[in-house]
Amino acid sequence: MNSVKEILKNKVICKSVWFMRQAGRYLPEFREIRSKNKDFIKLCLNSELSSLITLQPIKRFNLDSAIIFSDILMVPYALGQEVDFTKNFGPRLSNFDQNIFFQNDKKKFTNKLDPIYKAIEITRNNLDREKSLISFIGAPWTLLIYMLNLKTNKNELNLLKLQKNNYNLSEILEELITYLCIHLKNQINAGADVVQIFDSWAGLIPSSDIARYCLLPNLKIVEFCKRENIPTICFPKGIKEKYEEFNRMVKPDGINLDSEIDPIWAKSKLKNVVLQGGLNPNLLLKTEREMLDGATKYIQEFKDIPYIFNLGHGLLPETDPDKVKKLIKFYRNF
Repeated sequence: MNSVKEILKNKVICKSVWFMRQAGRYLPEFREIRSKNKDFIKLCLNSELSSLITLQPIKRFNLDSAIIFSDILMVPYALGQEVDFTKNFGPRLSNFDQNIFFQNDKKKFTNKLDPIYKAIEITRNNLDREKSLISFIGAPWTLLIYMLNLKTNKNELNLLKLQKNNYNLSEILEELITYLCIHLKNQINAGADVVQIFDSWAGLIPSSDIARYCLLPNLKIVEFCKRENIPTICFPKGIKEKYEEFNRMVKPDGINLDSEIDPIWAKSKLKNVVLQGGLNPNLLLKTEREMLDGATKYIQEFKDIPYIFNLGHGLLPETDPDKVKKLIKFYRNF
């Protein structure tokens, strides 16, 4: 049994492999569908196509888990913001309006995202029962960055914007957590087994605010998941040595390592948690030898503890699918 759910719940040692963004632009079969569906939001809300895309890497590589094809920004979309994906720039959201945000209705929210839940049902029915189906949400801080348009470039935020607009961040965070918990519970009810919480921009939080914006919001969601018996994997990307504090305080079932985290340090410092990932996705763009040497470092270090083989971030669009196939074979034969 290579089920991610089994590893997370029972802390068993077995081989299990899946990849973040395993259903995506590096696959020619995905690019074919995407070329005919220019509106990304509509594609995410097309239940049949979303399920088909989710299963593409399972069909090609026989990975141990599927992750539903969707996007973390479907939640802001369902909460009333327009979301537009611009080529070579990324997502743009319409101006955030606190009045609209706090007048959202939970039933309407669920109805807007119902096609995602239907996609999960379809996928679960077409996925081997022994394989886990992973759902996901964006963590509150990461969603706030997009919702409030705080990014000025790849690694900088306009924090003055928070002060100028006089946002009631505490209330916004609490409301966001409420809707995120609704969304993840709906995904589990539809047939998902596990939820991964992506805090992709946690590394941009000022050190003095890490508890307020990262630790506490993730803790509240993980505590909800524990009450609902939902296995969780957290991914607080970029917080460096604060991974230790995050793990100690939030206590998720699993934690995904980013590529900056030394696996030796992780094994020493991160206790009572299933480790996942860590391998730099850029290594899949290098020679086969460099890729396999990088993978060996993680496999060797984590061979005697519960570990899920994955990456330190998502598969890159330039990745050769044959490299992915070789990496999976190498891991399974190690």
